[in-house]
Amino acid sequence: MSIIYMDKLDKEALDMRLTTKSEYTLLALLYMARQGPDRYVKIDEICSAYSIPRKYLELLLSVLRQSRYIKTRRGSQGGYQLARPARAITVAEVLRLMDGALAPTESVSTYFYEQTPLSREPGLLAVFKEIRDYIAQRLENLTLADLAQGNGGSEVAG
Repeated sequence: MSIIYMDKLDKEALDMRLTTKSEYTLLALLYMARQGPDRYVKIDEICSAYSIPRKYLELLLSVLRQSRYIKTRRGSQGGYQLARPARAITVAEVLRLMDGALAPTESVSTYFYEQTPLSREPGLLAVFKEIRDYIAQRLENLTLADLAQGNGGSEVAG
Protein backbone atom coordinates (compact mmCIF):
# COMPACT_ATOMS: atom_id res chain seq x y z
CA MET A 1 0.00 0.00 0.00
CA SER A 2 1.52 3.32 -0.97
CA ILE A 3 0.22 6.53 0.49
CA ILE A 4 1.21 9.66 -1.40
CA TYR A 5 -0.68 12.77 -0.31
CA MET A 6 1.57 15.51 1.01
CA ASP A 7 3.42 17.70 -1.43
CA LYS A 8 5.89 18.83 1.26
CA LEU A 9 7.27 15.33 1.72
CA ASP A 10 9.25 13.21 -0.69
CA LYS A 11 7.01 10.55 -2.30
CA GLU A 12 9.41 7.76 -1.40
CA ALA A 13 9.42 8.82 2.25
CA LEU A 14 5.70 8.08 2.40
CA ASP A 15 5.95 4.65 0.82
CA MET A 16 4.47 2.58 3.63
CA ARG A 17 4.97 -1.18 3.44
CA LEU A 18 2.36 -3.48 4.94
CA THR A 19 3.05 -7.05 5.94
CA THR A 20 1.11 -9.88 4.35
CA LYS A 21 -0.48 -10.34 7.76
CA SER A 22 -1.94 -6.82 7.70
CA GLU A 23 -2.95 -7.03 4.05
CA TYR A 24 -4.84 -10.30 4.50
CA THR A 25 -6.42 -9.07 7.73
CA LEU A 26 -7.68 -5.88 6.09
CA LEU A 27 -9.02 -7.86 3.12
CA ALA A 28 -10.88 -10.30 5.39
CA LEU A 29 -12.39 -7.49 7.47
CA LEU A 30 -13.35 -5.56 4.36
CA TYR A 31 -15.04 -8.64 2.91
CA MET A 32 -17.07 -9.03 6.11
CA ALA A 33 -17.95 -5.32 6.13
CA ARG A 34 -19.32 -5.59 2.60
CA GLN A 35 -21.59 -8.48 3.58
CA GLY A 36 -23.51 -6.37 6.07
CA PRO A 37 -23.99 -6.69 9.81
CA ASP A 38 -26.36 -9.68 9.77
CA ARG A 39 -24.51 -12.18 7.62
CA TYR A 40 -21.93 -14.67 8.83
CA VAL A 41 -19.23 -15.31 6.24
CA LYS A 42 -17.56 -18.67 5.66
CA ILE A 43 -13.77 -18.69 5.74
CA ASP A 44 -13.69 -20.36 2.31
CA GLU A 45 -15.52 -17.37 0.79
CA ILE A 46 -12.80 -15.01 1.95
CA CYS A 47 -10.03 -17.38 0.88
CA SER A 48 -11.56 -17.71 -2.58
CA ALA A 49 -12.22 -14.00 -3.00
CA TYR A 50 -8.62 -12.99 -2.25
CA SER A 51 -6.56 -16.18 -2.76
CA ILE A 52 -5.56 -16.31 0.90
CA PRO A 53 -4.23 -19.63 2.24
CA ARG A 54 -6.88 -21.08 4.59
CA LYS A 55 -4.51 -22.02 7.45
CA TYR A 56 -2.96 -18.56 7.45
CA LEU A 57 -6.35 -16.86 7.46
CA GLU A 58 -7.49 -19.09 10.34
CA LEU A 59 -4.58 -17.75 12.41
CA LEU A 60 -5.41 -14.15 11.53
CA LEU A 61 -9.10 -14.61 12.28
CA SER A 62 -8.17 -16.11 15.64
CA VAL A 63 -6.25 -12.93 16.53
CA LEU A 64 -9.21 -10.81 15.40
CA ARG A 65 -11.64 -12.90 17.46
CA GLN A 66 -9.46 -12.73 20.58
CA SER A 67 -9.17 -8.97 20.11
CA ARG A 68 -12.97 -8.73 19.71
CA TYR A 69 -12.99 -7.38 16.17
CA ILE A 70 -15.00 -10.34 14.91
CA LYS A 71 -17.35 -12.91 16.32
CA THR A 72 -17.96 -16.47 15.23
CA ARG A 73 -20.87 -18.86 15.06
CA ARG A 74 -20.67 -22.60 14.53
CA GLY A 75 -22.89 -24.70 12.34
CA SER A 76 -24.22 -24.63 8.80
CA GLN A 77 -25.32 -20.99 9.18
CA GLY A 78 -22.14 -20.09 11.01
CA GLY A 79 -18.98 -18.28 10.06
CA TYR A 80 -17.43 -14.94 10.87
CA GLN A 81 -18.82 -11.44 11.12
CA LEU A 82 -17.71 -8.09 12.48
CA ALA A 83 -18.26 -7.71 16.21
CA ARG A 84 -18.54 -3.92 15.88
CA PRO A 85 -19.99 -1.72 13.15
CA ALA A 86 -17.63 -1.24 10.20
CA ARG A 87 -17.76 2.53 10.82
CA ALA A 88 -16.25 1.93 14.28
CA ILE A 89 -13.14 0.06 13.06
CA THR A 90 -10.29 2.15 11.68
CA VAL A 91 -7.51 1.00 9.40
CA ALA A 92 -4.98 2.38 11.90
CA GLU A 93 -6.16 0.17 14.75
CA VAL A 94 -6.10 -2.94 12.57
CA LEU A 95 -2.57 -2.19 11.36
CA ARG A 96 -1.38 -1.52 14.90
CA LEU A 97 -2.92 -4.79 16.06
CA MET A 98 -1.24 -6.83 13.36
CA ASP A 99 2.05 -4.97 12.76
CA GLY A 100 2.64 -2.55 15.62
CA ALA A 101 3.70 1.05 15.03
CA LEU A 102 2.53 3.10 12.06
CA ALA A 103 5.58 5.33 12.43
CA PRO A 104 8.45 4.87 9.97
CA THR A 105 10.85 4.44 12.91
CA GLU A 106 10.30 3.54 16.58
CA SER A 107 12.06 6.73 17.70
CA VAL A 108 9.02 8.78 16.58
CA SER A 109 6.31 6.26 17.43
CA THR A 110 3.55 7.45 19.75
CA TYR A 111 2.52 3.98 20.95
CA PHE A 112 5.67 1.90 20.40
CA TYR A 113 8.48 4.37 21.20
CA GLU A 114 12.00 3.06 21.39
CA GLN A 115 15.22 5.00 21.07
CA THR A 116 17.06 4.45 17.76
CA PRO A 117 20.23 5.90 16.21
CA LEU A 118 18.01 8.53 14.52
CA SER A 119 17.19 9.92 17.98
CA ARG A 120 20.49 11.84 17.83
CA GLU A 121 19.41 13.88 14.80
CA PRO A 122 16.62 16.38 15.56
CA GLY A 123 16.21 17.33 11.90
CA LEU A 124 15.57 13.74 10.84
CA LEU A 125 13.26 13.19 13.79
CA ALA A 126 11.20 16.20 12.76
CA VAL A 127 10.76 14.85 9.21
CA PHE A 128 9.81 11.38 10.42
CA LYS A 129 7.40 12.82 13.00
CA GLU A 130 5.69 14.76 10.23
CA ILE A 131 5.36 11.56 8.19
CA ARG A 132 4.10 9.68 11.27
CA ASP A 133 1.51 12.34 12.03
CA TYR A 134 0.19 12.37 8.49
CA ILE A 135 -0.05 8.58 8.20
CA ALA A 136 -1.67 8.26 11.62
CA GLN A 137 -4.19 11.03 10.94
CA ARG A 138 -5.13 9.57 7.57
CA LEU A 139 -5.52 5.98 8.75
CA GLU A 140 -7.20 6.85 12.05
CA ASN A 141 -9.92 8.61 10.07
CA LEU A 142 -10.37 5.82 7.51
CA THR A 143 -12.86 3.14 8.55
CA LEU A 144 -13.84 -0.22 7.12
CA ALA A 145 -17.21 1.35 6.24
CA ASP A 146 -15.44 4.03 4.19
CA LEU A 147 -13.53 1.38 2.26
CA ALA A 148 -16.57 -0.88 1.85
CA GLN A 149 -18.45 2.03 0.30
CA GLY A 150 -15.56 2.92 -1.97
CA ASN A 151 -14.72 6.08 -0.02
CA GLY A 152 -11.06 5.41 0.66
CA GLY A 153 -9.99 8.73 -0.77
CA SER A 154 -7.89 9.43 -3.78
CA GLU A 155 -4.32 10.43 -4.32
CA VAL A 156 -3.56 14.09 -4.51
CA ALA A 157 -0.95 15.04 -7.05
CA GLY A 158 2.20 16.29 -5.40
